[in-house]
Amino acid sequence: MHTRCALVGMPGSGKSTVGRQLARRLEVPFLDLDHRLEQVLGTSIRAYFEQHGEDSFRERESALLAEVAAQPGDMVLSTGGGVVLRPANRAALRDFGHVLYLRATPDEIFKRVRHDKARPLLQVANPLERLRELHAQRDPLYREAAHFTIETGRPTVSTLVSMIVMQLEMAA
Repeated sequence: MHTRCALVGMPGSGKSTVGRQLARRLEVPFLDLDHRLEQVLGTSIRAYFEQHGEDSFRERESALLAEVAAQPGDMVLSTGGGVVLRPANRAALRDFGHVLYLRATPDEIFKRVRHDKARPLLQVANPLERLRELHAQRDPLYREAAHFTIETGRPTVSTLVSMIVMQLEMAA
């Protein structure tokens, strides 16, 4: 099965974890866009945000996404939570391959990431409220970009991977 798919969703929705397992199951390369960005930037995303601001970060993110999307071959791509904010990125993702929205509620995400200090957008007085705001803003954009929405609330990672594989097989 020829497979090019990208995972989108809120920070903490499981894109990297599920993406790694999905790529392993499909026997295709896995690329985490945030990790690649940190390599390119030579610093953490959080540090880059603090030094250069979100606009500069989004520019660099868009350029890297366009570069990755232009590469041929099978791949599972995990994206950053804010990649869908730019219309050009949503279009690039849809052109790249199947886009899967890993959907989780702000409360579920908060339980997963409340102790994670590496997420720049959550370093605020009330991270749960911030997650709710981000979700309200981004959920329609994830839905616009995605071919499929996968609810990540209860299932284990291996169950989610199996659900995604079934979606991809039916789409093929």
